[in-house]
Amino acid sequence: MNRYLLILASIVIISFSKSPKASTPSKSHQLSSTSHQLSSTSHQLLSTSLNAKVNSRDVITFRKAKSILKDLYKESPETFYCGCEINWDGKKLVPDWNSCGFTPRKQERRASRIEWEHVVPAWEFGHQLQCWQNGGRKNCSKVNAKFREMEGDLFNLVPAVGEVNGDRSNYRFGMIEGEPRVYGRCDAEVDFKARVFEPKEDIRGDIARTYFYFEEKYGLKISRKQKQLFAAWERSDPVSKKECLVAELKSAAQGKINEFLEKKCKAFAKKL
Repeated sequence: MNRYLLILASIVIISFSKSPKASTPSKSHQLSSTSHQLSSTSHQLLSTSLNAKVNSRDVITFRKAKSILKDLYKESPETFYCGCEINWDGKKLVPDWNSCGFTPRKQERRASRIEWEHVVPAWEFGHQLQCWQNGGRKNCSKVNAKFREMEGDLFNLVPAVGEVNGDRSNYRFGMIEGEPRVYGRCDAEVDFKARVFEPKEDIRGDIARTYFYFEEKYGLKISRKQKQLFAAWERSDPVSKKECLVAELKSAAQGKINEFLEKKCKAFAKKL
């Protein structure tokens, strides 16, 4: 029955595409057409199906999260950092390079697959725990329940071109002087020497809100400089209808809400 609901929902679910910047740059990733809105019926069907997968679990493991996200993003047309359309190749999700002008920097094979990126890297939240000092990520996954919860938190996971996910690694987000494009037209820059990754403008607020959610939910420590940067990003790139709808689906799948983002989404809804 759950499989039937998911298939039915997939027939009518929207493509979660972000519209390009036009007359209002600060709202660059709001949906621009009613054809890009979830119908209440399809949204409820997909939410019910996703929730049925985890209603008996208190914590979603990273492995389980990846399985859930494949369903949640099945109709989504784009990757997080580059905006490449996502296609299905059997059971695999693959990025369409031509749709976003992506060119592999070095690792063509890895760039040919979709990987699930931790916006807040596992290294960043993990190394703040004692378990990381005693054996790194592998040890934390085994002995620390809080780490497992953070590692599998759907609100911190997004689809990315594999090579970009690997290059971002655990680099901090920041601004890089100039426009050193290394992935074709993909608007993502990386400074390997300084260990900095600069994302495109219309997802900077999404990133900031993810960090603030982790700070509020798990007590993530964020440096003063990074908090200032994220506060600026959060103001310049406010929540969009798409971001709020995706968050609602993740809430249904995870059985808990992102309270930080929910407040923003309620304020946004009042303006519509």
